[in-house]
Amino acid sequence: MAGRINDDDVKAVRDAVPIDAVVSEYLQLRNAGGGNLKGLCPFHDEKSPSFQVSPGKGLFHCFGCQEGGDTIAFVMKIDHLSFSETVERLAAKAGITLRYEEGGYNPSHQRGERIRLIEAHQAAAEFYVRALESPEAEIGRKFLAERGFDQDAATHFRVGYSPAGWDHLTRYLRGKGFSDKELITSGLSQDGRRGPIDRFRGRLMWPISDTAGDIVGFGARKLRDDDNGPKYLNTPETPIYKKSQVLYGIDLAKKDIAKASRAVVVEGYTDVMACHLAGVTTAIATCGTAFGNDHIKILRRLLMDNGSARVIFTFDGDSAGQKAALRAFEDDQKFAAETYIAIAPEGMDPCDLRLAKGDDAVRDLVEPRTPLFEFALRQIVGRYDLETPAGRGAALDEAAAVVAKIKTSSVQREVAVQLAGFVGILDQEFVVRRVAQLARWARDKGGDGGGPQGSRGGPRAPRGGAPQPAVPAPGFSGPALNLRSPAHRTERELLKLALQKPALVSPAFDAYGVDEFTAPPYAAVRRCIEEAGGAEQGLADNREYLVAVMDAAPDNTVRSLVTELAVEVFMSRTIDETYAGVQLVQVRLRAVDRRINDVQGSLTRLGSNVAPHELAAAQNEVWVLQQYAQSLRAHGAAAL
Repeated sequence: MAGRINDDDVKAVRDAVPIDAVVSEYLQLRNAGGGNLKGLCPFHDEKSPSFQVSPGKGLFHCFGCQEGGDTIAFVMKIDHLSFSETVERLAAKAGITLRYEEGGYNPSHQRGERIRLIEAHQAAAEFYVRALESPEAEIGRKFLAERGFDQDAATHFRVGYSPAGWDHLTRYLRGKGFSDKELITSGLSQDGRRGPIDRFRGRLMWPISDTAGDIVGFGARKLRDDDNGPKYLNTPETPIYKKSQVLYGIDLAKKDIAKASRAVVVEGYTDVMACHLAGVTTAIATCGTAFGNDHIKILRRLLMDNGSARVIFTFDGDSAGQKAALRAFEDDQKFAAETYIAIAPEGMDPCDLRLAKGDDAVRDLVEPRTPLFEFALRQIVGRYDLETPAGRGAALDEAAAVVAKIKTSSVQREVAVQLAGFVGILDQEFVVRRVAQLARWARDKGGDGGGPQGSRGGPRAPRGGAPQPAVPAPGFSGPALNLRSPAHRTERELLKLALQKPALVSPAFDAYGVDEFTAPPYAAVRRCIEEAGGAEQGLADNREYLVAVMDAAPDNTVRSLVTELAVEVFMSRTIDETYAGVQLVQVRLRAVDRRINDVQGSLTRLGSNVAPHELAAAQNEVWVLQQYAQSLRAHGAAAL
């Protein structure tokens, strides 16, 4: 195996790659105040952003699912990489050459699997692009030209061509040092009678990238009549390619999707190209599968579900396109964004529309007009004879069941009123009651799943304050954290100061004992700070200090609490020496008062059984502590 990566190189990678730049490749971030950014968590479903990034500290933390850590931890979690694979990937992004403690530099055959597979796809993409210039690829260039795509368009979208021979790409990648096992695992090659052969042959090739921009697969279009394969052939499921979790064009569209709070979902690779070239740079497409839940998660993280967010679906006007629209409507409730449908005249797709009527027609097509729910309901109602009472009743029963799935009662009522008009029933309240009845039945059967997404029992932030833990974290003994408790609230603030602004509390904080923190989780964090060398270590390099504190955590639960406290906003707007002094004094004062009560309680329980010298010592301790408490109350932080 490869040796351990040099610690100085790991630090260099961590410092060189800003965490906000990395996280922004996967989700939209907005200002959260206090120098932090916020977005929808990529690790669990939520409708209100509880995921925060602190660029200054190089940390992230989700107050909903408690995931947290630094840039390396984020990439490890989201892309399912090992520590070494993550550092190697970030190092490549930053242009840093890594050193290894055992065995020198890391040879290519020892690289992590994901990185190797991505490198193979990158090499394949370059091979296919060059092949598009060959005489054999004339048929591919003609296909593109007939659809309005010139050489510049092909270059922009990295369109290529796979030669018709059996193993052109396979031999090329072998020459680049890739093993047969890697080629088979990547899906670029497949088993043949005498060894691996190319999976894609004689086809036009579109590289499919993930949100981070790494090529993870290909879409291949048939060009010749003697090709007996399907019209479109995609990469099979591999360790890096899951068709339900990728969107073609997302790497090109993600910034504009986030900026415009708008996404256009089309059906094919050429439709994405046509839209982008026409100025609709928010267009993306699924890759050989229906638009589903995982695709919604990708878009929601970019749109961040603000009130103006819009998703426009463009489907063919044929029956298949209508079915696709109905499937999309079934998942409509998972968007907070408004959803619309756009169908071109004569059922043309965006590529055909651009050819026939130009770029303006494509831009006009995707201007939202018909809400998706309206289109879906009209499709349902249109299957029945509304001239008869029986037909109207049957249409109402099927459509009302769909409307009943809408979770927001006000929206449900509004759509129910419109449904009455679609069906031709004058008594709107009858339809509203029918929909409400079906919704109640679904809830009684448990079909609602227990409430809207994002309303689970995770911590929620009160207005102007910090998220409040409601239950004890796993692995801790003791009472639940309760920020209504003044003691817990002050201890939390002091730990946040020690992690985020150590200069305000050091060196006084480092003299505080673990037992001065009454909440076991907070005591565990205090112990981590102590083992990392104390808050004084944060004066020189706050990032390295925080990394050391996290490394000192005994388990993921404590580590998660460290990142939470390291990014959480303070309860006061003004964070200065005065504010820090108040927290220091309050924590110390409560500890002194507890000690006084403990000693006095022991004396009371012992009564006359206490030895005279022990009684004198205890009384003296109480007197000293009382004087100290009086000084703290009178002089504040100056008495520490």
